[in-house]
Amino acid sequence: MTTATAAPEAPAPAGPVAGGNALAGTRTLIRFALRRDRIRLPVWILALLLGTLMTANSFRTLYSDPEDRANAVKSVDSPAGLAMSGPRHYLDDDSFGSILSHQMLGFTTVLVGLMSVLIITRHTRAEEETGRAELVRSTVVGRHAHLAAALSVAALANLALALLLAVGLAGLGMEGIDTAGSLLYGSGHAAAGLVFAAVAAVTVQFTAHTRGASGMALAVIGVAYVLRAAGDSGENGALSWLSPIGWVQRGYPYVDNRWWPLLLCLVFAAACAAAGFVLSTRRDVGAGLRPEKLGSPTASDALTTPVGLALRLHRGMLIGFGTGLFLMGAMYGSILGDAEAMLEGIDEIQEALDRLGGAGVAESFASMVMVVLTVVAAVYVVMAALRPRSEETAGRAEPLLATGLSRTRWVGGHLAVAMGGGTLVLLLAGLGFGIAGAASTGDAGLLPDLVGAAVAYAPALWVTVGVAVVLFGWFPRFGPAAWIVPVYAFVVGYLGQILRFPTWMNNLSPFGHVPRLPAADMNWTPLLLLSLVAAGLVWLGLAGFRRRDLETK
Repeated sequence: MTTATAAPEAPAPAGPVAGGNALAGTRTLIRFALRRDRIRLPVWILALLLGTLMTANSFRTLYSDPEDRANAVKSVDSPAGLAMSGPRHYLDDDSFGSILSHQMLGFTTVLVGLMSVLIITRHTRAEEETGRAELVRSTVVGRHAHLAAALSVAALANLALALLLAVGLAGLGMEGIDTAGSLLYGSGHAAAGLVFAAVAAVTVQFTAHTRGASGMALAVIGVAYVLRAAGDSGENGALSWLSPIGWVQRGYPYVDNRWWPLLLCLVFAAACAAAGFVLSTRRDVGAGLRPEKLGSPTASDALTTPVGLALRLHRGMLIGFGTGLFLMGAMYGSILGDAEAMLEGIDEIQEALDRLGGAGVAESFASMVMVVLTVVAAVYVVMAALRPRSEETAGRAEPLLATGLSRTRWVGGHLAVAMGGGTLVLLLAGLGFGIAGAASTGDAGLLPDLVGAAVAYAPALWVTVGVAVVLFGWFPRFGPAAWIVPVYAFVVGYLGQILRFPTWMNNLSPFGHVPRLPAADMNWTPLLLLSLVAAGLVWLGLAGFRRRDLETK
């Protein structure tokens, strides 16, 4: 006769998770995230800090006397000028601090928002997409630990930036830039960063893909900027109160020093962060709340080619950048007719425009704006050119290359989309710039001129792609160093014209060799040489990729 024995009970999980602590392991994950971002975060923070300090310090020469500051105030006192800068109330004060807040706050908060979004997606959705989050959460780590750690790192980065901005600006010793205003100015950046970090905490719950989550969060930043611009250019500014960027600007640093609008940012950030934690409990690890669409049972003929597959992978980003650059070009074009009045009396900018050799202020100003549009297009080509690296590290390249697909054809598909897509977004930027510019100036001839000026930068974009491919092929771990090209191009090509950087610094950038159309005459020789350099860099990068081992999971 046998006796039944009870099955042994499964042991309870050890550690805090057994007690229901959903935040177990958060402190360790924070340290790990800071260790991983030990280079990224300092670069972001120092770039934003130095950019702000350099701009503020340049005001000493740009607006050296009260008359110059008064002219600067009058130059943006129009609907188009206010849409590009901020609320009209700043124009009641012509101090250095008021001009800094009016001209820079709306722009830099967008960059702070971008930094915050990338921090959140990198340490949450990217961890799930690669499978690392599931592995980590199989240990004594709570369900909310990853999101809590990501939000904590974003908060630390924004607070560090706020403190450095406050100390740095107050230490300049400039008239109208005092300690109280500097504290508010820095805190405004931190408040905006927390808002968009919390928005990203929500978007990462909806999609299973990092790029999709980043795209939705960046779309929110774009909508916030558009609402701010529309409100500031209107009569009552009501739409600006629907935007976190508008809240930050209505703190009026160095003018009224109002802190209470920042409370709106903190409340909204707390609500979004709480929503992110709640939504994370309604989905599985690695999945999104939005269900995946069922694909076709058979692939189309286009998807069977390297270029077709790459175009499918880049489609969303290409559409987003194309639409954004068209609208950005249209915004700049809308103020082209007021350029002469806006820049009247600002000697340094007038001298920078004169050095371009333009026949008129509108053409010279357009050539400077084209640098900004081109740098944004360069951001797209760097992201597109580095996509093979993310496909490789995620393990998706290995199954493809195990077939008859060669390495050159696989990478070549991504490069074709990067180069062709970069040219396309330049074309759209020039088209938006040209349509709005022709309408604001009444000169229909500006449309083909501005479209041609934009497309002329295509060879410089191709060189940027080539630099990224060389890094990917020979030094894959240093691929992010390709971001130096667009950042350097903006600092030297745009700010350098105003701050009078030496010519040799501009020559180090591929964008510095492009004729400054429509102000300058067309010169085909540098464009041909840039195209040859781009071809050589691509060949060199592909040769390196064929020689090295494939990185697998």
